[in-house]
Amino acid sequence: MSESILKTAPGKNIASLRNVLRTDVVLAVGIIAILALLILPTPRWLLDILLAASITFSVTILMTALFTRKALDFSTFPAILLIATMLRLGLNIASTRLILSRGHEGPDAAGRVIEAFGGFVMQGNYVIGMIVFSILVIVNFIVITRGSGRIAEVAARFSLDAMPGKQMAIDADLSAGIISEQEARDRRKELESESNFFGAMDGASKFVRGDAIAGLLITLINIIGGIVIGVAQMGMSLSDAGASYTLLTIGDGLVSQIPALIVSVAAGLLVSKAGVEGTADKALAAQLGENPKALGLVSGVLLVMALLPGLPFTPFMLLALGVGAGAFFLDKRKKEAAAAEETQAAAPAAVDEDPQAMLAIDDLRIELGYGLLPLIKSDNGPRLTDQVKAVRRAIAQEFGFVTPKVRILDNMQLPANAYVIRLKEQETARGELRPGQFLVMDAGGKPLNLIGEPTQEPAFGLDAMWVDESQREEASLKGLTIVDAATVLTTHLTEIIKSEAPALLSYAETKKLIDALPSQHRQLVSDVIPSVATVTTVQRVLQALLAEKVSIRDLPTILEAIAEAAPHAQGTASLVENVRARLSRQICGALQGPDGAAPIVTLSSFWEEAFAGALAGEAGEKQLAMAPSKLQEFVAAALGRLEEAAQSGYSAAIVTSAGVRPFVRAVLERVRPQTQVLSQNEIHPHTRLKNVGSI
Repeated sequence: MSESILKTAPGKNIASLRNVLRTDVVLAVGIIAILALLILPTPRWLLDILLAASITFSVTILMTALFTRKALDFSTFPAILLIATMLRLGLNIASTRLILSRGHEGPDAAGRVIEAFGGFVMQGNYVIGMIVFSILVIVNFIVITRGSGRIAEVAARFSLDAMPGKQMAIDADLSAGIISEQEARDRRKELESESNFFGAMDGASKFVRGDAIAGLLITLINIIGGIVIGVAQMGMSLSDAGASYTLLTIGDGLVSQIPALIVSVAAGLLVSKAGVEGTADKALAAQLGENPKALGLVSGVLLVMALLPGLPFTPFMLLALGVGAGAFFLDKRKKEAAAAEETQAAAPAAVDEDPQAMLAIDDLRIELGYGLLPLIKSDNGPRLTDQVKAVRRAIAQEFGFVTPKVRILDNMQLPANAYVIRLKEQETARGELRPGQFLVMDAGGKPLNLIGEPTQEPAFGLDAMWVDESQREEASLKGLTIVDAATVLTTHLTEIIKSEAPALLSYAETKKLIDALPSQHRQLVSDVIPSVATVTTVQRVLQALLAEKVSIRDLPTILEAIAEAAPHAQGTASLVENVRARLSRQICGALQGPDGAAPIVTLSSFWEEAFAGALAGEAGEKQLAMAPSKLQEFVAAALGRLEEAAQSGYSAAIVTSAGVRPFVRAVLERVRPQTQVLSQNEIHPHTRLKNVGSI
């Protein structure tokens, strides 16, 4: 019947055999067998096999540590270290039982392996054996184990301390789109594994130290106990008992300490390899052979030592020749590699470029016609590139916003004197310049009685004229504004940046602003982000402030306002209003005229009630539902009052209640974007106001 089963279903029998020999079952049986060594007597033939297996296991661990590319690739080492330690202790106890019970029978009383180690290493002299054993214990316990334990302890501490920063770096890369969600998960898992590994190694190093101490104590107990048993129970003389039991005990100690020393070396290699990629041989060869000059100097020192009287010539000379030859060949290989790199660098770039570079988008770009290229390398005045840098610095000082880098390119498809300003690859503005000429304007809008080419100033649309150098002095005497071609372009660029600042403030730029805060504000940032508000929320608030030309340079105050308002705020709009109230001193200070007063135009109760009654929707999502005719009437009244104030020399702001301020601003933004709209909450107590009218 069994034969028929094997013939009809061989696959099932193989699967059954695999189920019986499952690795988890084998491991559990092995652990139980190790524990059994502590209790059950072990025959000599089995002890020989197990001692040989212990040495094999230790060498396997050492070889695996040597050829491991990085420490985390051998993450099971702490568990293996525990198993190896328990195996050696179990074998120590099993051999102790045989030594004390059969030590009087001769040198093979505890098996052939212990006899061989005792006879080969000690050469029949137990004093030599004790000295060698003591040195092995000192090397293992004091040198290797203590050093690797200290490295593991420091690595575990630094790994835990660095985990929050590494976690934030992973989140930042994920948010910036540098890595995918799966890559972020893999990095977090690797970070967690690294922390767990070094923490486990810190504790596992204590196993090796405890094993060394236990081996030393077991050896002393075996010698003393063996002599007592041999003299008192077996009737041996003191010298015979001492010689017999000491030889067996020292042999047993050597058999145990050599595998322990091997495993200790493996542990030291593994923990000291943190941060080094590649197998140990390649890493050491690459770093020791990095500088052939050092090897050349070593060869010279060895040559001098070979020639010194009294020192043996042959060994030092052979070493000098070997090291010198190594230095020569390493230097030759290094020069060949450098030449290959230069050849590769000089070769033309591959057709298939990096997709990331091909798909990159310039946040800001200026394209110039071929006639404007001299502006970049101008020797008669400031270069365009220098003026663009100055614009970026001025924007940063005025608005607290670091403008993305501006790329300047030539575009042969443009007219010779034309330029185009692009925002995220899309054309935002264009104009024409006259290199070598000057743009003349009158601030009062009066006619320009000069000889030149009439035009319009591209940034503000004012009437202007391009004139030659010969007309410049006359224009200056008439009190006209005179600017060169490069300044016209950078002024246009400045206005584009101011109007498009919200679009330029990306998530990545917001994160840079937050990370650039001084160290005294680190605690504020950690308290606000991400527990109270996310970086995206901060970005939306900053964009809303920039849209109304409010500087975000005082970022700590903005973060404090967000922290205060976020728990009870109903949407981003509510957060923005709270932040503006905290920035009241700054907002009102920007409105003050030469006399120190801030000119304002108030909103009458009629229009206050009209706007408040036209709001529809729930809190945080309100919309303005005012009739178009009513809106036109309001816009006309507001523009009329603001023009009257402007004719009187005032650039007035409109003051409303906090509830309707965003909606009044939204209406006026399309027709008069430069007009500031303030709520009553944004009027600083120390600001002197000058009411120049009412709508």
